[in-house]
Amino acid sequence: MTKISRKWFFCWFFIATFFQAGTYGLTFLLPILFSNIGGNEKDVGTVLLCTAIMTILTVLYSGHMTDRRGRIKTIAYSGIIIASSLYLFSILSSITLFAYLAGALLGIGWGLFYTLTPVVLTTMTDPEERVRYFTLLSVFIMAGFGLSPIIGKYLDQLGYGINAVFQLTAALCIFSTIIFYALSFATKESETENQGSSKQAKLTYASLRQLLKSKAIVPIVMVGLGASVFAGVTNFQTEYAIQKGQDYSIYFITYTITVIVCRVIFAEFIGGDKPYFVIFVLLAIMSISILVFIYLDNSQWLYIAGALLFGIGYGVSYPIVKAMAANEAREDIMPQTMQFFGISYFLGVFGFPLIAGILISEFSMLHLMILITVLSLLECVLAFCRFQRIL
Repeated sequence: MTKISRKWFFCWFFIATFFQAGTYGLTFLLPILFSNIGGNEKDVGTVLLCTAIMTILTVLYSGHMTDRRGRIKTIAYSGIIIASSLYLFSILSSITLFAYLAGALLGIGWGLFYTLTPVVLTTMTDPEERVRYFTLLSVFIMAGFGLSPIIGKYLDQLGYGINAVFQLTAALCIFSTIIFYALSFATKESETENQGSSKQAKLTYASLRQLLKSKAIVPIVMVGLGASVFAGVTNFQTEYAIQKGQDYSIYFITYTITVIVCRVIFAEFIGGDKPYFVIFVLLAIMSISILVFIYLDNSQWLYIAGALLFGIGYGVSYPIVKAMAANEAREDIMPQTMQFFGISYFLGVFGFPLIAGILISEFSMLHLMILITVLSLLECVLAFCRFQRIL
């Protein structure tokens, strides 16, 4: 880097990521926000489906935008879009078209932010560094979206209302925009060189065919399954906690601290020379955590144990799966591979809540937990097959 040291670039990059990351955590509060204005779980799922559709369309087009504007500058733009979305959510008085507009803007902004941040890290790090840097990136993202629902709960208890945390996070997204925009100029020459070395980032039919033939397709499928499990457990955790007589803030505090601590501890060496075996073990722990939630009665200790195990299982496995997608991708389609990785992830986190909402509304929370157990075990099997070189 010619205009800013590598150390300071990553420092400010991660700070800006943290400011913007609280956005996703607010989707966990949508059941409460919508309930306050006459909505239900189906409404949450439908709005998030709109978010998923716009996210996928954005990811598909993001390569065209970055080829013209640059990756970091495009991430900066995403902060403004997300801030607009969060402000719209905060002023809703009923479920109207503005709710779907807010969901669409969230999809556009989050799609750009979440897809392009790992692409930037991929182009600025060596293969042997990627697990560490992806883990650190996920730590800052986890800190952001893990804390926002906790802050929302306490702002609500202080009398400011759940809407206040949406407005606070919108302001933080504006700060994030300023930082990313400054970084785009400070690293202009470096980013131009990196973009040139990785060729164009736009998605094409040819790049899709190459991706489907590469080893990276397995972690891409795995992340979609894992994201669906995560969405099923976390997006409706507020509803689950109410049904079980628990305090949902305990889940978010336990999960967030567990993920951050584990990712920081293992950032330097996790995965080793058998990364898929490590992923398999972690996903087995994730499956156990869901069984704990299924059989949870009124025990707060079991509730904490479930959150802790889920934090270890899903929280630690995710950055390794992402690193495997990058390391197993063909160098000539690296940006496209990470974009498809993002699409798979978004299909899970924003698309699955519609299925979850229908299951909860029409059947029960137990039906949802059984489905996500099946998805968790399926991802676990894929990791084991990849470890045994069956796939």
